[in-house]
Amino acid sequence: MRIVSLCPSNTELIAYLKCEHLLVAIDDYSDWPQSIQGLPRLGPDLSINMDAVEEAKPDLVLASLSVPGMERNIEELKKRKLPYIVYNPNSLKDIRQNLQDLGQRLNIETKAAELLKRYDQFLSTYKGIANQIDEKATVYWEWWPKPVFTPGKANWLTEISELAGGENIFADHKEANVQSDWEEVLKRNPLHVCLAWVGVQTNKMNPKILHKRPNWSDMSAIKEHRVYVLEEWMYCRPSPRLLLGLKKLAPLLHPDTFPVFDGKDPLL
Repeated sequence: MRIVSLCPSNTELIAYLKCEHLLVAIDDYSDWPQSIQGLPRLGPDLSINMDAVEEAKPDLVLASLSVPGMERNIEELKKRKLPYIVYNPNSLKDIRQNLQDLGQRLNIETKAAELLKRYDQFLSTYKGIANQIDEKATVYWEWWPKPVFTPGKANWLTEISELAGGENIFADHKEANVQSDWEEVLKRNPLHVCLAWVGVQTNKMNPKILHKRPNWSDMSAIKEHRVYVLEEWMYCRPSPRLLLGLKKLAPLLHPDTFPVFDGKDPLL
């Protein structure tokens, strides 16, 4: 079977199912696992070279709607009559369903079931610990600094926050993505600030800029040095790698409650 992936999260689904050998082409941003790095590249996820996709003669194209603008890819796949599936997960449950669906399409239901069992067990363990925490740690997630974009209730990072014994301060907004401003974040005064800017590497981010925002030096998270520069790939992509992100976040919020982060992916 020849598979083409048009975004990193879909490439990662394939990797967790240990089917990277079926990939024949990937988008420019797919950077994990190492074994796929030599594959032909199709361009960035919002500007996919559809001629190259067609030339790859795929049996299945893994498309996505996780980023605004990806609709163009779907329209082009339809026009060219290429076989495709679209994933658009917003929750950990959605990601689980995507794994299960892809396992069925690849005829590896048994392998997928084993993976999903580990997935469920890990989340159950962290949910059990989080449920014992009385004082939830308020968290502000920053996806983009100006204009401010942050996840709302219908986003996986609200779930990740809760499983880590926290509470997303913008969970009162029902949508998945919320545009806010620095003044509103200051008003909500989170105990923790998590910076995970979409498409930006951690070494390109400078948390000192937060002190330049009006009155942010008075914010609890900044006064108590609870600002974290986090990996975009661990928190901004709807893939099972989010569980590794949870494993890292939880001891930052509650160091005396959760296991120390050891860097090991719980699903591998």
